[in-house]
Amino acid sequence: MIQLHTPKASRNQETGRLSFMGSVSPAGVRFRDRGGEGDGTSRRVPGTFSVVPAPMMQTVRRCLLVTSATLASLALTAPAPLAAPSPSPSPAASGSPTASGSPSASPSVTPPAGMSSVGGTRLGQAGTQVAIAGGAPVLPKDLTARSWIVADAESGDVLAAHNAHWRLPPASTMKMLFADTVLPRFPKATVHKVAPADLAGMGSGSSLVGIKEGESYTVHDLWLGVFLRSGNDAVHVLSAMNGGVTETVRQMNEHAEELQALDTHVVSPDGYDAPRQVSSAYDLTLFARSGLQKADFREYCSTVTAKFPGETRKNKKGKTTRGTFEIQNTNRLLSGDYDISQYPGIAGVKNGNTTNAGATFTGVAERNGKVLLVTVMNPEKTDHNEVYKETAALLDWGFQAAGKVTPVGELVAPKNTAQASAQPGANPSSSEDSGQAGGAGDVSAKPVAGAVTEDGSGGMWIALAVAGGLLVLLAGGGYLVNRRWPLPDLVRRRR
Repeated sequence: MIQLHTPKASRNQETGRLSFMGSVSPAGVRFRDRGGEGDGTSRRVPGTFSVVPAPMMQTVRRCLLVTSATLASLALTAPAPLAAPSPSPSPAASGSPTASGSPSASPSVTPPAGMSSVGGTRLGQAGTQVAIAGGAPVLPKDLTARSWIVADAESGDVLAAHNAHWRLPPASTMKMLFADTVLPRFPKATVHKVAPADLAGMGSGSSLVGIKEGESYTVHDLWLGVFLRSGNDAVHVLSAMNGGVTETVRQMNEHAEELQALDTHVVSPDGYDAPRQVSSAYDLTLFARSGLQKADFREYCSTVTAKFPGETRKNKKGKTTRGTFEIQNTNRLLSGDYDISQYPGIAGVKNGNTTNAGATFTGVAERNGKVLLVTVMNPEKTDHNEVYKETAALLDWGFQAAGKVTPVGELVAPKNTAQASAQPGANPSSSEDSGQAGGAGDVSAKPVAGAVTEDGSGGMWIALAVAGGLLVLLAGGGYLVNRRWPLPDLVRRRR
């Protein structure tokens, strides 16, 4: 596979796949594992879990839920509502938001002393954050990435992190946010004929899938180009369909804010190096977790190889024909390479590599009933496939450490999750495949403020009576929201 070395090129040369994910790879295609010895990079072993059971709630999580429910009930009786504190963004520093709220031109070579505290105060601290208890393995040696994070995809617990909120150039891992934002807007069977304007504005040296002007492609084809080949041409065509690059960037920034990914500032939807375009390991993990709620997102990011439409040509007899060519996923933990094998249980999600960002990668994998998300940004070590090797090492550690370490933070839910879960049968992820009823049902659909009496007493006694009944329901609702984030079918083992 050709690696581009043009300055500012989007050199996305990474690959992998979760064993429980579906795939759109052509039937009958087989891939051999290539090289590697030892746990985590050895040849694939058969999976043993057809369905990953929802994890048991830890005692501390139960306490937090009950505490939250208690506080919520007390708030109902207060004379004035208590506003929840908003997430604190990184301070104005190099690589952090400026006074105007926009990222600075480029990140510093060292993490700022104070970073965002979204997900927990420890995640805003520089350096490695981990709380190893008895029997837990030590972190892998020789980790050189500027930033990384290991999180439980289902519970949202952050098991360990290193400069999790450091704002860095994301490269094509930004395409996860692009897909999570735009993918639901067009049915996959929609056909689009590419106009010259659709491909305008791509950066020099961009990674391409090979889209041609004047040819027609389905939305399904275009998303395969985005996920497998990290094609900036496919991103620009989809952006054109979505109202243009400027509108798509606006939507992506809006969606990032909704996900509470406050380290992120989008300038280019494809992740191509651009001034002031930044994200963080924490935010990229939020994007992956949100995207994996969508069946199509899971399908595309776990696909190893596919057929892509070629050019329309006329043969010697004057008959018009259009062939196809094969494209392979550039996620090396999914497809393997000469110096690294497919990672057991891998299911995506996205890789990137640019001049400013270096190598970046977010991966999701399942093993023995655990689903982990790992993001690695810009390893200093320049060995071939280093970003995948460090990701594999962190995944191995995470699977061994699960249940043996105290979480140092959490992956927060989107802002609208609580509101959506309060509606009857609502789906907090806005995905078509939730498969569960909405958390607390209609318990909080109607405001208790309706109990306020005409004399202004606030209906305290009515509120207290209602609060007693709400206490258990709110705690139960919180539990359901936790269990369905991500959705149960995310952990369906690939057969």
